Parts: sequence; C-alpha cells; structure tokens
Amino acid sequence: MASERIRRSSNETRAQVLAAAQRLFYWQGIHSTGIDKVAAEAGVAPTTLYRLFASKDDLVTGYVTANAEPYKAWVADVTRAEVGSPRQRILALFDALAEQVQPDRCRGCPFLMTLAEFPEPDHPARLAAIETKAWVREHLTRLTTELAAETPLAEPAILADQLVIAMEGVYATVQALGADGPARQGRSVAEALLDTACTKPHDAEQHTPPPTSQTPTAESWPH
Repeated sequence: MASERIRRSSNETRAQVLAAAQRLFYWQGIHSTGIDKVAAEAGVAPTTLYRLFASKDDLVTGYVTANAEPYKAWVADVTRAEVGSPRQRILALFDALAEQVQPDRCRGCPFLMTLAEFPEPDHPARLAAIETKAWVREHLTRLTTELAAETPLAEPAILADQLVIAMEGVYATVQALGADGPARQGRSVAEALLDTACTKPHDAEQHTPPPTSQTPTAESWPH
C-alpha cells in the first residue's frame, strides 16, 4: 500500500481523493462524512489529503466542481444538434433524465443536496452548485431560442424557466417518492409546456379572470 502511494503522482492522488469524496459525500451526505473517512476510503493519510485540499470546505468545493463538468457534458451530449429539432433535443433531455434518476444510480441531485447542506450565500461549494444550475438554465434558453426561430414562440426565456422547474421537480420528487412516482411525468410535463408555448394564441378574445374582493393570505386559508 505504501509503495503504491509513493508511485502515485499528486494529480493521481487528488483524483483518488475526489473519487472517494464523490462516493461518500453523495451517498452518505457531506456533513455526516468526516475527512478521516474520506482519507481512509481513498487509501491516503489525512495529512496527505490536507496537502491537496486546504480544508474540508476546499474538498467539498472540489467535489461539486468535479461533478459539474461531467454533468454539463452529459446535458450537452443528450441535447446535441444531431439528436434532431430543438423540440426533440429538449425532450431527449427529459428522456435521459428519467434514466439518470433510477435508484441504482441516483439519490437525488448532488447540486441541490449541496445547496441544502450549505445555506451560507458565499460558501464556495454553494456558489459552484449555483453556477451549474445557472448553466443548465442558459443551455435550455439557447434551445428554446432555437425553437423560437422555427416555431411561433413569444417568450423563449419563459419557456426555458418552465422547463427548468420541470427538471428540478424531477430531481426533488425522486428523493421522496422515487423514480416511479411523479418524477416519471417529467417528459409529459415538458411536452405539455412545449405544446402550450408553441400554440398560437387566439386573436379574438382575451379572457379576464373575475374580480376578487381580497387576495387570500395564509391566515385566511381554510384549516
């Protein structure tokens, strides 16, 4: 074991530690996993780990960043131009998402879980998770903008945000209700959003909701 450590380069050891952190942080939680446990899983001494990562926060940020790049590559790949029209590419993302969230490979979204564990607005791991979510939103906006170029679509940015909500809903519900619960409706929700957005509005009448006397508040809801 010792000779293997000596032969391992710094980059190789870093990759080994991040792979161990990936397994433990994702499946067992970040706050519940100590540095010593990550070091033991990686087969390195805690002092070696601290030479590569200045603190646990540094390691957690490295874990989030290491997840982000392959995740972005996955999103880009399943929605690549060769898949078909912008609509087909958007739906292909939801098809791939349904496969990704199966219980043998998914406990939930690692970025959402990081956001839940690190509420501090300036925490580097939180910022890395937010950046990844923002990238997905931008990617979907590019796809809906392409869709608008070939289909009547008034607000591609609004459609993109609606698709983001559908996607995040899949990740959120799969944790509590499983992949066979509401999460399996992700594609049908996306289809409904696309169909609604791409349907030309009637030129004739605009429907005005009936006036209400008062906007209900939490206190006025029936108990």
